[in-house]
Amino acid sequence: MVFSQCQSSISAFIDSLKGIASGALYRQFADRWEGADFRHTLYFPILSSTHRLNNKLYLNNFTGMERYTLNDLEKLTGIKAATIRIWERRYRLIKPHRTETNRRWYDDEDLRRIMNITILYRHDIKISVIGEMSGAEIEERVSMLLKGNLKPDIQIDSLILAMVNLDEAAINDQLMRSIINKGFAETFSGMVFPFLRRVGEMWMTGSVDVGAEHFVTNLFRRRLICAIDSLPPAANPEKKRVLMYLPEGEMHEMGLLFYCFVVRKMGHEVLYLGQLTPFEAVADVSDRWHPAVVITGGMTGLPYTKPDEYLRKISVRLNDKKILVAGALASPAEKMGLPNVFAFRSESDLSKYL
Repeated sequence: MVFSQCQSSISAFIDSLKGIASGALYRQFADRWEGADFRHTLYFPILSSTHRLNNKLYLNNFTGMERYTLNDLEKLTGIKAATIRIWERRYRLIKPHRTETNRRWYDDEDLRRIMNITILYRHDIKISVIGEMSGAEIEERVSMLLKGNLKPDIQIDSLILAMVNLDEAAINDQLMRSIINKGFAETFSGMVFPFLRRVGEMWMTGSVDVGAEHFVTNLFRRRLICAIDSLPPAANPEKKRVLMYLPEGEMHEMGLLFYCFVVRKMGHEVLYLGQLTPFEAVADVSDRWHPAVVITGGMTGLPYTKPDEYLRKISVRLNDKKILVAGALASPAEKMGLPNVFAFRSESDLSKYL
């Protein structure tokens, strides 16, 4: 796979990060950005739908405080509910609140404490030792452990903790540390998208509120847009025109934005229509701009009541284009075998078709 180095314009992205993270980390990022490795695979992530499965969110909005059940803590931390009960009873690490019917519930401060304990526990620190630490000692130890830690589970735990705290600086520090060590593509494929999938699962079951989910999703979205804007104009002598869009009803554009970055990085020209695009508009732009390739997809199956009909429609209307589909449209496309429609699930798949 061929990637342009974009050495002349990467400063635009670097400058956009000034003031977000610590000065030393920013300088390290600026010094090493151009050597970052972009040659890693990316799958089109499947995030949660925009429908909640319960009304817990609305109840929480009226209380003015987020309430979590024991099952919520299990989903957020990955620690079994039975283990958390043992931590409560045997080591007095946390004291749950109780409802009038004696059911456990936990607030944001309890969640932060459990997340910190979980991080120490995953670093093989005995729970009996953690039980002897004060709250300040636990937080200090966690802060030291998280610096430069690139284990996927620990990275995701630290991102969840930062999301709960609405701590943008902590998220950006984690993001840049990973980019410095692993490169931009692997950071998103190996850390950001697995994290967002976990957030999506928690959001579906009411374990995280909409505000926190929107906060963290849009933060990563901004970083992707900055990275795309930092790339130079298409310079590949064999460049293709690539039209990218999400269909009507599809709002989750993180995966498409990343593929936009990948396609631009390969030196191709991209016209990005974004989310919620009516097909008539896609067809009109295609007639006027004459792309060689059209890329679309979706995070969920919700926009497509009949995916086969949608794929057949775009295949016929854009019959002289190579159409690449991902996410919820990939499996139906593979089954149908339309002559100009191809499924892709990774960056390497995408490269083969371009």
